[in-house]
Amino acid sequence: MPVVLSGAVQTASADEAGPVLVSPSDWRTMAETGARYPLFAAEQARVERAVRAAMARPINVPIPKDPGGGFTHEQHKRNYQAIYNAGALYRLTGDKAYADHARDVLLEYARLYPTLGAHPAGRGQIPGRLFWQTLNDSVWLVYASQGYDAIRDTLSAEDRKTIDDDVFRRMARFLSDETPQNFDRIHNHATWAVAGVGMTGYVLRDSDLTEKALTGLAKTGEAGFLRQIDQLFSPDGYYEEGPYYQRYAMAPFIIFARAIDQNEPERGIFRHRDGVLLKAVDTLIQSSYAGYFIPVNDAILDKGLDTEELVAGVAVAYARTGEPGLLSIAEAQGRTLLSPDGLKVAQGLAEGAPEPFAFRSVMLRDGPDGESGGLGILRSGGPDGQALVFKATAQGMGHGHFDKLNWLFYDNGQTVVSDYGAARFLNIEAKAGGTYLPENTSWAKQTVAHNTLVVNEASHFGGDWRVGAARPPERLVFDTDADTQIVSARQTGAYKGVVFTRTQALVRHPELGRPVVVDLLRVSGDRPARYDLPLHYNGHIMTVGFETQRALAVRPVLGAANGYQHLWVDASSEPTTEARSLTWLLDGRFYTYRFAADAPSRAILAESGANDPNFNLRREPSLIQRVDGQKDVSFVGVLESHGLYDGTAETVTGAASGVQSIGQSRGDDATVVVLVLPSGKRLVLGVADDPAEGRSHSVSADGQTYQWTGAWARLDR
Repeated sequence: MPVVLSGAVQTASADEAGPVLVSPSDWRTMAETGARYPLFAAEQARVERAVRAAMARPINVPIPKDPGGGFTHEQHKRNYQAIYNAGALYRLTGDKAYADHARDVLLEYARLYPTLGAHPAGRGQIPGRLFWQTLNDSVWLVYASQGYDAIRDTLSAEDRKTIDDDVFRRMARFLSDETPQNFDRIHNHATWAVAGVGMTGYVLRDSDLTEKALTGLAKTGEAGFLRQIDQLFSPDGYYEEGPYYQRYAMAPFIIFARAIDQNEPERGIFRHRDGVLLKAVDTLIQSSYAGYFIPVNDAILDKGLDTEELVAGVAVAYARTGEPGLLSIAEAQGRTLLSPDGLKVAQGLAEGAPEPFAFRSVMLRDGPDGESGGLGILRSGGPDGQALVFKATAQGMGHGHFDKLNWLFYDNGQTVVSDYGAARFLNIEAKAGGTYLPENTSWAKQTVAHNTLVVNEASHFGGDWRVGAARPPERLVFDTDADTQIVSARQTGAYKGVVFTRTQALVRHPELGRPVVVDLLRVSGDRPARYDLPLHYNGHIMTVGFETQRALAVRPVLGAANGYQHLWVDASSEPTTEARSLTWLLDGRFYTYRFAADAPSRAILAESGANDPNFNLRREPSLIQRVDGQKDVSFVGVLESHGLYDGTAETVTGAASGVQSIGQSRGDDATVVVLVLPSGKRLVLGVADDPAEGRSHSVSADGQTYQWTGAWARLDR
């Protein structure tokens, strides 16, 4: 039954203080049946070990002092985890020692919290009380409120009032009324805040807190949880800040939505916007490769499908959809929640083999209305096969990078064409206290750190994300068939007077063992400029297929600002319009990148790490094509995966590229890209400038005339 909320602040009797975030009957079911299901039983045993270890140590609720990664920061994290888990264990086992431990920790917080002001290590963002930023205070409240809900009816009236008033009500007031600039934002920090405050409202039977959380401090709906769902997710469930931050925001969205559904089912929260929160779980999983999230924007590379936020997302989504593919993700996670949703996951796994999750080629639209670009993912060969990621999304707010029409490529379970992600060592105190490093701004966000166009050595939008937020890319094409998957978008406004259009395809041909990537980037400017096109790749160079001047004794730096100051130059070529190639080896496979431009271009081999006195940057290689003094230019590239190197058997096969040469030819309103294969046959892709259906195109190349109708066509000869 939903809880009946009252705006009056009263101290409830024990009977009125029972759990509301999970019903008493659901707790009983879990207690009676959980041991039957191995995943649930294993999770309970894991949590019991952790909580028993915490109970064996003296309670420590320290005066806040440290930034992220420091002792007091980590201790307050351990404390909310202990409160959360001890509450669940009390309900599952009936052992009052767990409830008493959670109570005793919370009573220590009731002594400390009223004495706290702004955190002494707070910087930049709004400082918290327990932690250096309010975000972490909100996370504490989300989890501690759940543990408190489970044990609240075991407390004396005096202890309950003390904890209600001096911990939860004070913290909820701080995170809402006292920090409106955070609470009423449309941002993941605000999502955590409204979730913590709203769940506290349910636990304390305070409808005012819950309504503020749902509809904003003024209760008009212009802010709050519902507005955040409407503004931060696209109709496809893509989150504006990208997969890494979608992973982080998934927890408060899913956990609070479950609390709303439990207490106010008439709101239909999981049906809101055509079920966008449940779509978001699927979208987040789709935005991964080999178990790790695709690292666009401010992303840390080692975050993947086993993160606790997605454990919660999978459990809640499976409990509501019964989608069998989610069970395979849960099985790989090896964990679930000690909740009714987690019990359903464990039951589903115990009763039958899970179906593989359906990773597929998708265009994930961005923006509240789906009209602010999108993230295209083209897949072939299964979950660890080929995946081409085409980033034509909106800016991603302050966590967005200046990388319009960037791309990544995965193969054989490896990252082949890479994105640096964020320059940050999360919670490692020795590295700027675990926060973002200065190089996140000077390198990781800059356009040259990505695989996209740079004009005059400046970053997109002049490095101002607010300008970028108003100028998303225009999606042009997303299409798939058995042999060709293709995506295209256009960017206007990244540079004054410059428009660039990129088309990428993952194409099959019987003569090639695996699909190849075809990349066409057309640039139109209103004045001559320097155009750079970087490719950041992962692997060891085997063959440099062009003549270079090599920096053997001294490594010059490529430029002075906008990320160029962090690039060492190892080699560079003279300008030419001839196609060139670079081959590297990665995890037993060879990769050959063939590239050319229709204007003379230099090829620069570079490596990150220059002007980095504190050794904050990873050393990663890149290839940069440079065209000087042109208004219009067209770049073409082909990336081929081929061969095998077996270090154990000491054998090498297929080390030579199967593509013999590449070329491009222009017509009046279209381009053809031609790949010559070993037999002499040609793989030909025709791409129209304007994707309007029904328009005919004609381009002459290699003595042939290629004609087609529509946005694109395969025209092999």
